[in-house]
Amino acid sequence: MNNSAGDRHYQPISKANALAERPRSRKLCTSLMEAVRRSGLKDGMTISFHHSFRGGDMTVNLVLGLLAYMGFKNLTLASSSLTDCHSPLIEHIRNGLVSRIYTSGLRGPLAEAISSGLLAEPVQIHSHGGRVQLIQSGELSIDVAFLGVPTCDEFGNANGFTGKARCGSLGYAFTDADYAKTVIILSEEIAPYPLQPASIKQDQVDWVVQVEQVGDAGKIGAGATRMTSNPRELLIARRAADVIEHSGYFRDGFSLQTGTGGASLAVTRFLEDKMVRKNIRAGFALGGITSTMVQLHEKGLIDCLLDVQGFDGEAAQSLGRNPRHFEISANQYANPDSKGNAVDRLDVVVLSALEIDTAFNVNVLTGSDGVLRGASGGHCDTAASAKMAVIVAPLVRGRIPTVVSKVLTIVTPGSSIDVLVTDHGIAVNPARPELLARFAKAGLPLMTINELYQRALELTGEPEPIAFTQRTVAVVRYRDGSVIDTIRQVQE
Repeated sequence: MNNSAGDRHYQPISKANALAERPRSRKLCTSLMEAVRRSGLKDGMTISFHHSFRGGDMTVNLVLGLLAYMGFKNLTLASSSLTDCHSPLIEHIRNGLVSRIYTSGLRGPLAEAISSGLLAEPVQIHSHGGRVQLIQSGELSIDVAFLGVPTCDEFGNANGFTGKARCGSLGYAFTDADYAKTVIILSEEIAPYPLQPASIKQDQVDWVVQVEQVGDAGKIGAGATRMTSNPRELLIARRAADVIEHSGYFRDGFSLQTGTGGASLAVTRFLEDKMVRKNIRAGFALGGITSTMVQLHEKGLIDCLLDVQGFDGEAAQSLGRNPRHFEISANQYANPDSKGNAVDRLDVVVLSALEIDTAFNVNVLTGSDGVLRGASGGHCDTAASAKMAVIVAPLVRGRIPTVVSKVLTIVTPGSSIDVLVTDHGIAVNPARPELLARFAKAGLPLMTINELYQRALELTGEPEPIAFTQRTVAVVRYRDGSVIDTIRQVQE
C-alpha cells in the first residue's frame, strides 16, 4: 500500500465542521474510522489506551488494525499496560505504524520480540503512579485516547460495571480522559442518556462509537491475577499472613494491598481467620480488587474498597452493588506528585517478585533469561509508601533461583522492601530491626537474606550468566520519572 497522505483511506474532518453536523447527537459516530477522522489524528502523534480488560483486551488490536489500514505512521503508543494478547503489535512496529512505546509492562510474543531488538527506540517502562507523573509533567502528551468501555450513552457518559463485558474500575483510564487532547469512547452498548453513575463523564469525551467487542471480561482474572491452589504458594501466603499478624501493624483499622501473583493474592484468604479471631477490621483495601477482598468487605471485615482496577468478575460486579466500594483514579492511587495518593495511607502491601537480591532490590520485569515478561505496575509505588512492604516468592522456580546476588533489572529499590517470605524461610531487611525482633518473638522461621541466597545456590548451582548486546531495548523509570535501570537486548 502507498501510504502517502494523498493515498490514504480517509480524509480528516475538522473538529469545527464535525461539531456543526447533527447538533444533538454530534458525538456519536457511525464507525470507528469516522471517529478517527473526526479526532484529527496525524502521523507522529501519541495515542493511548487503558488495560482494565488485562489479557482480554481487544481495543488496542482493533484500533491499531484500523490505523494501519488508514496508512498512519510513526505513532507513539501509550498504553497503561500491554500483555500477551497484544502480539499483533509486532507487525505494526515492523510496518512503521508504531515507533515508540510507553507502558508499565510487556508480556508474551510482543515482549520477546522487543527483547530481541524489534523496536528502534527503547520502550519507556513506568509504574502506574509514574505514568500519571509523566503525563502531568508534559513528557507524555496524549493526542488521542481510545478508551474501551462496556457501556456508555451517546453523549459519552461511561462506566465499567454495567453491560455484558463488565471490567470493573476504569481507574487507569481516568488520566487519559483528563489529559488527552481528544477522547474517543469505544463502547459495546449504547445506553439511554444519561448513564449514571458515570466513571468517565460527558464533558471529557469528544467522540463515541459503538463496536462489537472491546474486551473479554472472562480473561481479566486469568494469569497473574488467578487465585492459587498451588501448595507451595499457599504455604508462602500463610507465612505472609503470619508476618502481617505479628508485624505491629495488624490492628483495628489497618489498611492492606495485595499485588498480582498467586501467593500474594492468597494472603487475604489467610488473614480472614486472624481478623475474626482477634476482632480486627481493616479500614480499607487498595489497588487491584479481588473476589476475596469483596467477600471480606461484604462480611464486614473490610470497611471500604478503593479500587483502581478489578482483578476478576466478582470485583467488577461489586463496584456496581456495594456503596462503599469506590472507584479511584491512578492519580488518587499512586501518583507521587498527587496532592493526596492512597498508597501514602497504606499500612501493609504484599507483592510478588521474579528476583530479589541480597540488597533486597526487586525485579518484576525480566525473567532469568533476560527477556521481558512482567510489569512494573504499582510495585515501586506501593513499596515506597507502605509502612511494611512484604515480598512473597518461592526460593527457586524450576531450578532457577529467585534470591540472587544481583537482580537483572531493578524495578523497586531494596530500601523500599522490608520482608521477604519464601517457602524456605523469612528474611527481614536489616534496616527494620524492630520487625525482626517481633517475628523472632512469635517464633517465625527466620533466615538472613544471605542464608536464603546460599540455600538457593545449594539447590540450583550458580546460574550461567546471560549474554547481552550493548543495545538498550527498554528504560525503566522510577515513580518520580527518573531512570532506575535499563534493559539490554538479549544476545541471540
